[in-house]
Amino acid sequence: MIEHVLLVAAGGAIGSVLRFLTSLAAARWLGVEFPYGTLFVNLVGAFMIGLVQELATEALVVPDRMRLFITTGIMGGLTTYSTFSYETVRLLEAQAWPEAGLNVLVTTAACLVLCFLGIVTGRALLGLRG
Repeated sequence: MIEHVLLVAAGGAIGSVLRFLTSLAAARWLGVEFPYGTLFVNLVGAFMIGLVQELATEALVVPDRMRLFITTGIMGGLTTYSTFSYETVRLLEAQAWPEAGLNVLVTTAACLVLCFLGIVTGRALLGLRG
């Protein structure tokens, strides 16, 4: 168990640093008018988790420890969108259309609403400071 925790932690550190560097590079090269860095890591993460999970679970060419390191660790640090994408695709493959649609709708809408509420709460708390 501790080995798995260390694999995820190491991968998460790598993914987080990659996300940070990607955001800096995207802002420098493409500007800050659109979140290019976030979009890029989400797209890469969605592709990579699909690829690694397929290679690990279907073809058995990626060992379980490596899968954990890459998907939960690196991709988890890079983006959680990769997990969302993978899980939604798996629901679609299982022809669980209502569940897949609900996952997309609730995740997207709820995350946007909660992000907005977090911003509002943060602003309110800052306002209380004086």
